[in-house]
Amino acid sequence: MNIIDRFRLDGRKALVTGAGQGLGKAFALALAEAGADVAAADIVEEKAAATAAAIASLGRQAITIKVDIADRQAVQAMVAECLRHFGRLDIGVNNAGIAIPIAPAGRVDAEAWRRQMAVNLDGTFWCIREQAEAMKPNGYGKIVNIGSICGHIVWPDPQAAYSISKAGVIHMTRCLAAEYIRHGIRINCISPGVTRVEGLYEEVVAVYLKKAPIDRIGCVADHQGALVYLASEVSYFMVGQELIVDGGYMLP
Repeated sequence: MNIIDRFRLDGRKALVTGAGQGLGKAFALALAEAGADVAAADIVEEKAAATAAAIASLGRQAITIKVDIADRQAVQAMVAECLRHFGRLDIGVNNAGIAIPIAPAGRVDAEAWRRQMAVNLDGTFWCIREQAEAMKPNGYGKIVNIGSICGHIVWPDPQAAYSISKAGVIHMTRCLAAEYIRHGIRINCISPGVTRVEGLYEEVVAVYLKKAPIDRIGCVADHQGALVYLASEVSYFMVGQELIVDGGYMLP
């Protein structure tokens, strides 16, 4: 098999959270273009349905699932729906996440802190766990989590809660990768730099461009290749690793 064919995902069954817009929608479409059938999950059902329609237009099977990943039982139901419709789950992309408004730690109230962690940290854990447990009987699976360069750096503008949540996702990737590889399940992570998506806080753009050697912020297409790599057989030797796609922002 030639190298291009090894990136193909024909016949694979995938689930993408946060698939209604931004990176999640781009990830779902990339998997479909590579040959996978995809479940588009999002807290806003109408947006997930639009993504599913775009997937179907590519000739792939697609389903829509409404889910708040902070709800453990909703995550269980999401994975169960994938299994009911597709028969199995091969690829899980845990993209859903939020960023509370940028503010000093002293102005972050308990409700905002809890929601930040409930979605980004707790929700990603529930998704990984349910996806991996569903994959175990097949002895195969690819799980890709979405971190952030903020999980490594102290951003000049104060956003501790978001950064801490993403640092947790990155280390969670390592811990659970070591646990589930014995079942043939490979868990890795993509950490984007500042990327043009819905809801991007505009104040981060100038901060990013001041330091990054590249002359623009990212776009969703910049991250699709990393996902297809981690979802395909080409990355079989990648276990618990992180691909940083940041335009060079983190260079020393």
